[in-house]
Amino acid sequence: MPKRILYAGAALALLAGCQSTKTTSATKQPVVETLGTHPVPASEFAYVYRKNNSTAPDFGTRAGVDEYLKLYTNFKLKVLDAEQRGLDTTQAFRRELDGYRQQLAQPYLTEKSVTDQLVREAYDRLSKEINASHILIRVAPDAAPKDTLAAYQKTQALRQRVTSGGEDFETVARQTSEDPSARENGGRLGYFTSMQMVYPFESAAYKTPVGQVSEPVRTRFGYHLIKVNDTRTAQGEIKVAHLMIRATPNMPAADSATAKKKIDELYSRLQRGENWDKLVAQFSEDAGSAPNGGEIPAFGAGRMIPSFEEVAFKLQKPGDLSRPVQTPYGWHVIKLIEKMPVPSFEAMQPTLKSKVAKDSRSELNHAAFLKRVKTENKFDENKAGKEYAFAKADTALANGRFKHVSMPVTKGKGKPSTNPTLFTINGKAYPATDFLAYVEQSQRPRPGDEPQHAMQVLYDQYVDQSLTNYERDNLESKYEDYRMLVKEYRDGILLFQLMDEKVWSKAIDDSVGLQKFFTEHQQDYQWAPRVQATVINAASPEVLKEAQQSLQVGRYQIMTDKLPKAVDFKAGSAELTSMAQASLNQLADRLLTDTTLVSTEVVGHIKRGEKSALARRRAEQVVAYLTSREVPASRLRATANSKPATATVAFAQSSNNPAMLEAILNQKNPLGVKIQQRTFQQGDSKAVDQVAQRGPGTYPVQLDGRYYSVIIKEQLPAGPKKLSEARGQATSDYQNYLEQQWIEQLRTQYPVQLNQSEVDKLVTK
Repeated sequence: MPKRILYAGAALALLAGCQSTKTTSATKQPVVETLGTHPVPASEFAYVYRKNNSTAPDFGTRAGVDEYLKLYTNFKLKVLDAEQRGLDTTQAFRRELDGYRQQLAQPYLTEKSVTDQLVREAYDRLSKEINASHILIRVAPDAAPKDTLAAYQKTQALRQRVTSGGEDFETVARQTSEDPSARENGGRLGYFTSMQMVYPFESAAYKTPVGQVSEPVRTRFGYHLIKVNDTRTAQGEIKVAHLMIRATPNMPAADSATAKKKIDELYSRLQRGENWDKLVAQFSEDAGSAPNGGEIPAFGAGRMIPSFEEVAFKLQKPGDLSRPVQTPYGWHVIKLIEKMPVPSFEAMQPTLKSKVAKDSRSELNHAAFLKRVKTENKFDENKAGKEYAFAKADTALANGRFKHVSMPVTKGKGKPSTNPTLFTINGKAYPATDFLAYVEQSQRPRPGDEPQHAMQVLYDQYVDQSLTNYERDNLESKYEDYRMLVKEYRDGILLFQLMDEKVWSKAIDDSVGLQKFFTEHQQDYQWAPRVQATVINAASPEVLKEAQQSLQVGRYQIMTDKLPKAVDFKAGSAELTSMAQASLNQLADRLLTDTTLVSTEVVGHIKRGEKSALARRRAEQVVAYLTSREVPASRLRATANSKPATATVAFAQSSNNPAMLEAILNQKNPLGVKIQQRTFQQGDSKAVDQVAQRGPGTYPVQLDGRYYSVIIKEQLPAGPKKLSEARGQATSDYQNYLEQQWIEQLRTQYPVQLNQSEVDKLVTK
């Protein structure tokens, strides 16, 4: 049975259908095992086992149950150790757990049946795209009734103008709409589909026939008139592959031009019928897709870079190629693989459910939730208490300056209480004074609003918040799934903290222990046979020969466009200006970090009228400054060019980096040659694999239409690795060793006693 991680993690998906689960019971449960004196409830283990293993092939077998119980026991021992250390009492732990508890509660604070209806409706609408225009008259969501009525009447009057009045909708939108963009676009919104507009707007658009104007539609922005211009069948999704050469907007012009040359050359080769997968594998610079033929996940309208998406959707038949297209990431050749209709409901359901939860249509869900919990939790409003609170509303509330003064509670005979109950939830009283304190804290200026309306808005918010908080606070006693999931997260947080202390960080920080472990297990860290080699991969025999000859020289002149900029001097002077020093500081940093720049020639120049000796003095001044910045003098050479030109010092550089040779040889053909110098193991290179056993020497190889020269410098025999060469694997192994030692210590500290009869109940096969 594969081991399953028992730490709390991405378990939110398990909450689907959570409201149909059994409520928890206070009945005492038998234990499946005892860890020292600490019992583990049988129901707890049975729940976790079934949840995490129900689809496993060995579910219900003796071996499957025993193995999982062993894993679970180790898990509980670690959690017990964390509790004994008091890690569950820290403020950081409580804060983190509370954050998770709030997240886990969300699926329980909704109405699943309403969500399902909204998800289905959203999916059905995805099959059609609407082209519409609108006119907006703004009004706040919680505006006073008189302001709401005024906005509605204004919108209705505009509707009369564009329907029975015969006025042009676009013209009226430009003149009257309070959407700022309407003055430019006449209210036109283009095509959209489900989940792209606020829900009331979307619903009205889908219900309005083409050419017709809707009744006024209220959204959080105000009232809208919607004219549907056209409808069309949704485009669905497409799956494409691409070959990409990176070219970012801020890269040097020369590099950008090189990228364009590369993509043009590749496009030409594809047009000539060369194999797509082979060229993508060799040259595409999208590392994520290149190994898979350049394929990227399917996408629909509005989900890709516009320039890429537009070209991709214009491709007609599978196998069609686009011309090179530029995006902010570089140049692409796009290949159509498949055009797909809107996916099935089952495939889209999880995504749509997530979107519905964040969309404005979730307000319908929340209203249904409040209606249910009002009934379940016996919400009872006290008319007298509400009248008492509302009597406090005055103009100060409308101005956002309401003050609540707490008074002593009067409960003498015949005297009314000055703090009556506002409402109760399951018998729990919510006093009017608490609400009035909430009003003072939550109020905001509402110029022109009636005090009673302002109080009603805040009262509705307070009732909503109180009902939601009450339900959330009682979830653990109401739903077993929620209670168990919170426990899993709690234990997972504790375990993570202690694992980091006892295993993960310790293995990294304990260098002495790691070295000792590595030495004792040296047989596990061995090199296979390798070769130290140079591999030249060329497009033609001629390019290969040129690369071989140049490589023997060992130094390659850096191209002009990649050289440092010349340093300017004042006329008649060899002193460095502050600007020149700043430029030389950058050059010094580059020389100190890039040791492949083996030679930098510093060439002094003069302009007409200056003495020729000044050219060398300038060059020597630059060399002196660079050496003062710790650049080795052996890598610098001062020379002079006495032919009058400009008062500058220019640079010529050479490098022993094969990448420089690649750049030189690839000026005409960006795919001409590729050079690698490193240690190769079996499988690193097909070309090297063919000749690795033949020993040092130079071997020609022809492979996949390319010409190779494999220069083996040395065969490296199998043998032990150094710790520095195997640190990652050794550290991981040492962590496993530390964890096993810790578990053995815990099993001694907390002896495990199984209740076999409870274990046997889970064995069903």
